[in-house]
Amino acid sequence: MPIAVELPAFAAPGEPLPSATFEFGKLPVEERDHAEIRSIMKGEPVTGESVEVHESTLPNGFSHAPHHHAHSEMWLIREGTLQLTINATPPVLGPGGLGFVRSNEKPGIRNVGTTTANYYVVAIAPDADTQA
Repeated sequence: MPIAVELPAFAAPGEPLPSATFEFGKLPVEERDHAEIRSIMKGEPVTGESVEVHESTLPNGFSHAPHHHAHSEMWLIREGTLQLTINATPPVLGPGGLGFVRSNEKPGIRNVGTTTANYYVVAIAPDADTQA
């Protein structure tokens, strides 16, 4: 039976992701432009798809420009108010909201609230990888 590991969890090529738990306050923080990124896990579960998960902190008024990836992405909003534009359609999501963009569609995200926003990004596909 696998043992839970310290965080973040990154599987070696050809090795499955281990079972793990992740304490938010212990995640290493990387600053990119105006955002903070906390990498959580990346690799393949035993079922074979690739998964990459990170948490982003975006100050109010800032955005992550529209872009596209070969993988699908899911956003889970933890705090704040975000406008998640998907192929030029801009719905607004608050805490508990979820957005999903399939492969090669063009999402962008902007903090339209008055406070810092925190959200999780889950990338799913063969060789899933995200930029922010």
